[in-house]
Order: sequence, then C-alpha cells, then structure tokens
Amino acid sequence: MSTGRADKVAVVGSGSWGTAFTGLLAPHVDEVVLWCRSDEVARAISETRRNPRHLTDYELEPNVVATSDARAALQGAELVVLALPSAHLRATCAAIADDLSEDALVLVLTKGIEPTSHKLMLDVAADELGLPSRMAVLSGPNHAEEICRHQVSAAVIAANEPQVAARVQELVVSPSFRAYVSADVAGVEVCGAVKNVVAIACGVAAGAGAGDNTLAVLMTRGIAEIGRLSAALGGDPLTPMGLAGMGDLVATCTSEHSRNRTFGEALVAGESLAHYESRTLMVVEGARAAMSVHELALDLGIEAPITAAVHGVLVDGLDAEAARAALLGRLPREEFYGMSDSGKE
Repeated sequence: MSTGRADKVAVVGSGSWGTAFTGLLAPHVDEVVLWCRSDEVARAISETRRNPRHLTDYELEPNVVATSDARAALQGAELVVLALPSAHLRATCAAIADDLSEDALVLVLTKGIEPTSHKLMLDVAADELGLPSRMAVLSGPNHAEEICRHQVSAAVIAANEPQVAARVQELVVSPSFRAYVSADVAGVEVCGAVKNVVAIACGVAAGAGAGDNTLAVLMTRGIAEIGRLSAALGGDPLTPMGLAGMGDLVATCTSEHSRNRTFGEALVAGESLAHYESRTLMVVEGARAAMSVHELALDLGIEAPITAAVHGVLVDGLDAEAARAALLGRLPREEFYGMSDSGKE
C-alpha cells in the first residue's frame, strides 16, 4: 500500500460534511474530486469555488474540483469517501460499484443503522461495493462549520485492517485535525448512530426549559445506553468513552451547529421533521436512527430508554411531557449495568 500523498481522492456527497472534508484531504492529495448529485451544484462550485447550498461562505481549496459525473469522479481514485445520508447510502453504493478502482480504499462518514436489516453503515456499503477489508469509518466531534475554518478537532478512524486505518489517517491528519486509529468498527459506528438520538432528546429537553443538570443526565445516561448497545455488538467498552462516543455526544448535544439538537428544540416548539429538513436543507439522522436503534434494542433485549422515548415522540405521537414522565418513572439501577452482559436484565 502506498504512503505519503495520493494522486486522487473522490468525495461522494456534497452536503456540509462532504464539502468540509475536501479541505482535510486537500493538503495530502493532488486532486480531490467532489461528486455532486446535482449538475447545478457542480457547475456553481466550479464557477465560484463555493457550494451554493451548504457552507456557502467556505471557499474550496484550489485542488478541489466538482463534477456530477460519477464515473469521472471515481476513476483512478485511491480513496473514495462516502459522505451521504444513511437513507441513500445503499442505493448510491450500488450505483457506483462498477466505477471504483479495484484497489480503492473506502471511507464511510455516514452515521446510522439501516432499518429492518439493522446493519451498520460499513456493512451496508460493503454489501454493494464488496470491499469490507478495504473500508474504514470515521467519527468524532466534527461539526463541518468548524472543520472548514480549521478550528481544532479530532476523530477516530476504525477499520478491520490496521493498514487501511493508517492510510486514511495519513490523508486527513493535520495540526488542526487530530486523527486517531482503532480496530473497533462496531463500537465507533454504534456511537455515531445513537448519539444523534440522544441529541434530539437534549434538544427537546432544552426547548422545554430544562436546565444544565438535566442535559448532563441525558448525555451521561445516553453514554450508558450507547455502551450497552455497543457491548451487545462486540464493541470495546472504552470506545464510548472516547472521541466517537463522549466526544461526539457532547458536541452534538450542545452545539448550535447540531441539526439533531436544534431539531429537538424545533420539535418541542411544534415544527415537524419534514418542515425542519425542508427549511434547513439538512437531514436529521437521529430521527432515522431512533427507529432503527429502537428496533435493534428490542431484538437484542437491551434497555434503551432514551431511544424509546425519542421513538415514542417521533413515531407514536407521544407528547414530550409524557416521554419525560416515562423516563423519570423508571427505577434507577446500578449505574453501569449491561456493559458486560449485553445490556440484558
């Protein structure tokens, strides 16, 4: 496997995260190609060096080019970065599978758990691309709005093959972006999916007037929930305490940039999911994850009360006060129950 710079890397998906991620790659790559689903967006980026829909004030690096031609974007790319909403990951991977180079690495930025199959995002991509040994995932407290301004951030890169994680690390690390490696793919992915659900709960609570103590309770009990689910899937118990877990959870539950947190606030104020996403042009991944994580927890016999409460509000029509009462009506138990026994009673 090569070392040092790369000739070409492709980023699939021109949302906020995909757009910002080009800036992390640019210092290490001769050419970064941003694939846009929309011809209009690709043309606008080519003409103005700015994404007309996301991070509109961010000027892309000189070696970043945009195209709506998937084959041109992917041909010859050493690394293909998937920066897509979870609902579109499988279909997009199926559409581009024949265009990837045989030895291309794949980095999955998508966070979530697929409904019905309950597969993690790397497994969903691998189903269609057939490259599980050449794939990695990246997660951490990484708001795109701060990444593109070179504010200090960090993430963990997890892969089943150490050399894959190490190669991806080479292509993104910088003084302002600390990239650590891990072998715990399942743990990192569970953290990335479930923290979005907890962030919605924090947004609902904040919107209803809750104080800092309440938000701290939701975040720390959210980490316990993540830990139980991660343990059930074979994850390392330390992973939820690191960047992909607590690090990302704190950022997502507290930041004004968090679409999941701000959606929770909007939800309790009476705004629907569809209206929020239409207004902000953002996908609220936590709303999708609330359904798939709830299903997975039920299948595994794991207690996930915060996820159940968010699912109740979003899917079952439960009002926020009833969800709050359900959570507070639970009898407190040993703090870290379920971390070593898959979360079962």
